[in-house]
Amino acid sequence: MTSENSILAKIEALFSDHGADWYMGEPVTMAEHMLQSAFFAMQAGADDELIIAALLHDIGHYTSEYAEDCLQKGIDNEHEDSAADFLAGHFPQRVLDAIRLHVASKRYLCAVKPEYYEVLSEASKESLAVQGGPMNTDEVAQFEAEPYHQDAVKVRYWDDAGKQDSLTVPDLNHYIPMMQKLLTQPAA
Repeated sequence: MTSENSILAKIEALFSDHGADWYMGEPVTMAEHMLQSAFFAMQAGADDELIIAALLHDIGHYTSEYAEDCLQKGIDNEHEDSAADFLAGHFPQRVLDAIRLHVASKRYLCAVKPEYYEVLSEASKESLAVQGGPMNTDEVAQFEAEPYHQDAVKVRYWDDAGKQDSLTVPDLNHYIPMMQKLLTQPAA
């Protein structure tokens, strides 16, 4: 089995094994959330890299060393880093950074657009507190210096939108060819 097939098999297994799991008080399962996020990226006309970043942004909830309910217990599970680490070496850096920065994007948007906080779900507001709250001025500058920070902000908005009960969207198989295409591209 090639490295590309191996990572796809692992992604499929995580969706299969954990996709129906509870998603921190949201009205959708984990798989529904990630699939909806990818759907909203497609609806926005995003390219394949950002669609896959939206699809896989929360996979770190199942690849991190932390218990599933740690955020509710006041412990940051750092799922954004776990996801990027899990996918590293398989996907382009832009995909990895958009995933790695999606939590920072929430903190960033709360700092630079205080009204953004009001669009967050209750679960996102609770996790924001555990994840460090709105960024300070130095953190904002550091975030804006990240080459793919604007892509991460887009993923954040699709993340926020992907929490709708009973929304029909394409399943994981729809995205397999897109992932395969990204996996086979030479590193930039």
